[in-house]
Amino acid sequence: MSDQLRPRSKRSKQISTLARHGRLKRSNAFANVAKVLAAALAVVMVSGVSVAALATLNVAASVKPAVVLENETDGPMPTIGSIDGGANLLLVGSDSREGQGDGYGDPDEETSVLNDVTMLLHIAEDHSSATVISFPRDTFVPIPSCPNPEGGTFSSMSSQKINTTLNYGGLACTVMTVEELTGLSIPYAALVQFNGVAAMSEAVGGVSVCIAEPIVDEYTDLNLAAGEQELKGLEALQFLRTRHGVGDGSDLGRISNQQVFLSALVRTLKSAETLSDPIKLYSIAKAAVDNMELSTSLQSMDTMVSIAMALKDIPLDKVVFVQYPVFVVDGGVEPDESAAADLIAAVNADVSPTLAPGEADFLSVADPNAAVPAEPVDPAAPVDPADPAAEPTPSESALPSNVYGQDASQLTCSAGRPVEDQ
Repeated sequence: MSDQLRPRSKRSKQISTLARHGRLKRSNAFANVAKVLAAALAVVMVSGVSVAALATLNVAASVKPAVVLENETDGPMPTIGSIDGGANLLLVGSDSREGQGDGYGDPDEETSVLNDVTMLLHIAEDHSSATVISFPRDTFVPIPSCPNPEGGTFSSMSSQKINTTLNYGGLACTVMTVEELTGLSIPYAALVQFNGVAAMSEAVGGVSVCIAEPIVDEYTDLNLAAGEQELKGLEALQFLRTRHGVGDGSDLGRISNQQVFLSALVRTLKSAETLSDPIKLYSIAKAAVDNMELSTSLQSMDTMVSIAMALKDIPLDKVVFVQYPVFVVDGGVEPDESAAADLIAAVNADVSPTLAPGEADFLSVADPNAAVPAEPVDPAAPVDPADPAAEPTPSESALPSNVYGQDASQLTCSAGRPVEDQ
């Protein structure tokens, strides 16, 4: 898939669908679904009354001004404890370099701010599962009429890339676009920038990922040998940004690479070494809110804690990362409406998606040291009604083969791409 030059206008009204992105150095490829989980767990899990009180005060004082979403209400905030019912939360990664310091490219080289990472976290009504949907940055979608942060509204557009919505109408516009695309209501949202990636990976003490083949990417200055690598700080950011160095060099390959990292991060966050370390937990919470812009609904620490409490006991194999299904078209990708409908139906039904084995060139690979999984059941094979194991469980839903992803229990490795192919 060819790169796209980024639009230079500050308003998406003037963005052309033929615009093409620049080199990867100008693009952020990050979103971290565990940030809200980490921030909330720090307040709940920190041991000792005095430490917990200090953490709450300091973290709360760091929260940035809120972003008002169109569908928010003034209803009562939830009390401490798991949030009632399910929840949808949009996590957006911005490519803005403003105030981000050195190491991320020239802050003056871009005039637009794009959401090059857009992820939707869905928590099931009974808190038994969580699904994280990644929307490819180059997906052509309708953009609704969004509020202008400076007053008034922008006109709707029939087809623009989803990563232009942040520049068009801010975080609220990105939320409205995903709501229109999926039909889901999204009352919670958070925006994170470059420094958030490095700070969060430092706060957890590093994330151990498997590298199947060496990753060398001159666009992000990343050079990783094969084997287990512990990533944190700038190196973690480079790993999440790399596109040329993994898979087939496309943004879809980058999403698969990010899922390797995110699955490892979830395992790290849920490990005893993290949950029993009050200093580490406080550092995670502080790093999260220092580097995030939150919707009004997430400004309350009680709300963050309630969402985290709903997430913390979900089994690893029920935390599923998927890529929104798309077709490759000229200049980008378009939604596969049939496969997307199946995915959203599973989300609406609160079932844990069952993913078909992936065959695409851009996918990460299975960890050769991981236990061999059981052979998948052929849905066309005859079923013995006397065998209860042969009956599909109501909590699972098989998705089309082009809904790619993995769950957090699966051990996968990033597949490096030879330099000569870049």
